[in-house]
Amino acid sequence: MIPPLLTLEGLDHDYEDLPVLCGINLALGVGEHLAVLGPSGCGKSTLLRLITGLECPVRGRVTYRGKDITGTTGHFGFMSQQDLLLPWKRLWENAGLALSLKGMRPGEVRRTVEARLEGLGLAGFADYYPHQLSGGMRQRAAFLRTSLANRDLLLLDEPFAALDVLMRTQLQGWLAGVLPREKSTLILVTHSVEEALLLAERVVVLSPAPGTSVLEESVTFAGASFEEKPYLPEFLAQKRRILKALGS
Repeated sequence: MIPPLLTLEGLDHDYEDLPVLCGINLALGVGEHLAVLGPSGCGKSTLLRLITGLECPVRGRVTYRGKDITGTTGHFGFMSQQDLLLPWKRLWENAGLALSLKGMRPGEVRRTVEARLEGLGLAGFADYYPHQLSGGMRQRAAFLRTSLANRDLLLLDEPFAALDVLMRTQLQGWLAGVLPREKSTLILVTHSVEEALLLAERVVVLSPAPGTSVLEESVTFAGASFEEKPYLPEFLAQKRRILKALGS
């Protein structure tokens, strides 16, 4: 039996004695795409911070490839709602920031980044600065930076929430196409049930704070095309179950 890539065991977390997360247990296999849903304030983003080691849980532990990494940083790529591109750096420098911090020479960083740009629809934009890029292009550049930081496991915290509906739909379709090629394991935090069902293979729903798992199930139609999924009866049935778990 292949051991999980990431496990969360009995995670509890408080902020100034206010419980935020309670008894979170998850196991994530290599190449699996997981979406985490829940109402505002239920601890979704905090969960990602615990996984990345930016915060240490009050109780429980995080293991990666069988090693306890609780409270330690530098293991995973993390992408938030804001692209956080550095305005004084060009696209290739922003995307390759993690590689530079690891000591890779600038020429090699640029070659590594440029080899990936075409697949992201960014070929020819390596020397552009963030202010010269559209919102969608900036988000793709931020995704590349996240991927290059660690392709094993990507943590995305509502990466498209700040975009308009059309751009969000376009980037969801783009990401759905990229994920199989990247062969990365993914944890996606989102408020959108539709986004979760379009991009994930498994969905976890958290309760209002303190967040605890109230529903966990596989997306049975995950192998269908991005365009086809919203029209499947299974999509609508699973959406109803998730909304019910969310209290909607």
